[in-house]
Amino acid sequence: MTETSNAQWHDEPTDYDQTGKLPRLRPASSADPRSLGSLNITAAATDPELLDLPWHIALEQWPASALAALPRGISRHIVRFAHLGGSVIAVKETSEHIARHEYHMLRKLQRLDVPCVEPVAVISGRTTPEGEELDPVLVTRHLKFSLPYRALFSQTLRRDTLTRLIDAQALLLVRLHLIGFYWGDVSLSNTLFRRDAGSFAAYLVDAETGELYPELSTGQREYDLEIARVNIAGELMDLAEGGLIEEKVDPLATSELIMDSYRRLWSELTEQESFELGERWRVGARIRRLNELGFDVEEYAIKTAANGTEIQLQPKVVDAGHHSRRLLRLTGLDAQENQARRLLNAMDAYRADNSPTLDEEFSAHLWVNEVFEPIVRAVPRELGGKLEPAQVVHEVLEHRWYMSEREDRNVPLAEAVQSYLDDELRHRRDEAAIMLTADARTIGIDEDSEYTDN
Repeated sequence: MTETSNAQWHDEPTDYDQTGKLPRLRPASSADPRSLGSLNITAAATDPELLDLPWHIALEQWPASALAALPRGISRHIVRFAHLGGSVIAVKETSEHIARHEYHMLRKLQRLDVPCVEPVAVISGRTTPEGEELDPVLVTRHLKFSLPYRALFSQTLRRDTLTRLIDAQALLLVRLHLIGFYWGDVSLSNTLFRRDAGSFAAYLVDAETGELYPELSTGQREYDLEIARVNIAGELMDLAEGGLIEEKVDPLATSELIMDSYRRLWSELTEQESFELGERWRVGARIRRLNELGFDVEEYAIKTAANGTEIQLQPKVVDAGHHSRRLLRLTGLDAQENQARRLLNAMDAYRADNSPTLDEEFSAHLWVNEVFEPIVRAVPRELGGKLEPAQVVHEVLEHRWYMSEREDRNVPLAEAVQSYLDDELRHRRDEAAIMLTADARTIGIDEDSEYTDN
């Protein structure tokens, strides 16, 4: 008698139907049906390759052949990385309630365009061949070119690097609070970082304690901020104990930086500003300051005082990604905010040097053809996973500027590219997917612990 799989797919729609249930698709399986059992899969899209993974085995016992060797940090859950088609996924064992809550929360955050990992599926109904029940899992897609904070550098973390990480964390927290998201477990460990020109971009990894509200109270925001301060202080103490940050760094004082960074940004984005009627230019100045911070003002309120001599300005809706959207509109290139700012500056300089009267869109097209694409094409295939293309272009342009200054001449682009490839990029770690090596412990990664994607 031939056994058939009971694996069932639930394709996750944008909205539930009137019964509150998800539509069920017909069973599909390319794996041995006996190893699947009665799996229940809720996914944003049907991906049959999910069925090729050994769901009948406890996650911490998965064979090496099924795993992707990525660094793992401390986690309260069992987390493993596995290959799925051409990407890498993170698999976390947890309760079904938590897995489904986090899955749906990540889906909502994605729709709100918040930087976070992509949810792939919730898989329940796992059993061993002997019928023993196994914990459900949440599957998320690993964020390419992202790094946990412990793996950012193979040497001692400097204070200014920590400050940039904390600033990125503060910006992420502000963006979450603006949309009404209460995190509840803010920490460097629950965040992934991607290089963003000379700074970092932060992405939310763990949403299991998060809740989405129409608006957060001051108390909710302050409590989240206090959680961040305490958690970051503990993480920095752990790094200091392992000799992974400069001795002069005070973990407690450094953790306070997130409070200052967050409050400065929140104040600029949300506080009401009053000025005299004759100072109406300050409306445009406020909006330009917000643009410089990477935010667009989609709506604002202006009120005049009863005596008619004073104006009150209140930003109502701010949307992150000002420079990224402009770069995408002009060139079709998708980049992090600070990368976009740097590339836009390079485009403006190119236009000023070559043809100031040229149409902006046409000049941007020429810049992509004559600067951006030649740099990207010059990177050998074996170095392609070192950094994402926008970061490479940013670093090449920086490298060229320093070369020109040092040698007191205008260094040709091709010469600068070759120098950068030989002197810098070739010696960088592969950040598309940092593999575990014997050096893992030198960057604070314990190969027997779980990389925190919880």
